[in-house]
Amino acid sequence: MLSFSRKGLLCAVLGLLFTYPKIVAQDHKTFKVIAFFTGKNDKAHISFVGEAHKWFPKLAASNHFTYDSTSNWDNLNPEFLSRYQVVLFLDTRPEKPEQRAAFQKYMENGGGWMGFHFAAFALTPSAYPQNWDWYHHDFLGSGQYGSNTWRPTSAILRVEDRSSPITKNLPATIKASPNEWYRWEKDLKANPDINILLSIDPSSFPLGTGPKAHEIWHSGYYPVVWSNQKYRMVYFNMGHNDIDYENKTNRELSFTFENEEQNKLITNAILWLGRGE
Repeated sequence: MLSFSRKGLLCAVLGLLFTYPKIVAQDHKTFKVIAFFTGKNDKAHISFVGEAHKWFPKLAASNHFTYDSTSNWDNLNPEFLSRYQVVLFLDTRPEKPEQRAAFQKYMENGGGWMGFHFAAFALTPSAYPQNWDWYHHDFLGSGQYGSNTWRPTSAILRVEDRSSPITKNLPATIKASPNEWYRWEKDLKANPDINILLSIDPSSFPLGTGPKAHEIWHSGYYPVVWSNQKYRMVYFNMGHNDIDYENKTNRELSFTFENEEQNKLITNAILWLGRGE
């Protein structure tokens, strides 16, 4: 018969054997996210950034990843990026050549990226001209901004790819939070690298309220969430809350993350980027 001390030793060894794989599995699932933002252009975008800084930490706490954020775009460098598995662009894009080069290399080396709304904007001439071909043409595939709906309204979105892990457990259509919807220069359907995940369902038309006629869409095909098969990336057109500009109160009238089905979509995407799930 084993003595008490030998029994204790055996129990300790068996405990390690059964516990260690669990520790390894848990570590394997953890990942780190860094969100870049500017937070200075358009109160609707600022509102969204503020929401994101509250919602993502809660999501991180319940899904075993960490969420950090920075408004210092000079952190977009190889040493800093090496600490993170997923990069978020919440509202804008990098402007300096060295920042852009570091981000391109990060993505080409297998990094993960999620971008929202204005992060894809480019229009020449404007304060954000199309002067980054790799990002707008190759990476996003959208080219320049074409036009948008106004005012921000919700839309019915159709799931285009039911087999993607990003759309897992979503119904055939979801109702998005109010948003300013973008149209793009390039036809994303014609790009073999682009996988359109959701588009505006025809039941949404007319979409927008104006007052200008071109701000109301009556027909057409408009992708709003897509990925690029050459990279680990997902772009969401969502990210513009409704603000009371007309009465000059600047009161927030809608919130992007107050939407269970849309949140499930974003959750699926970030877990896929961080874990490959």
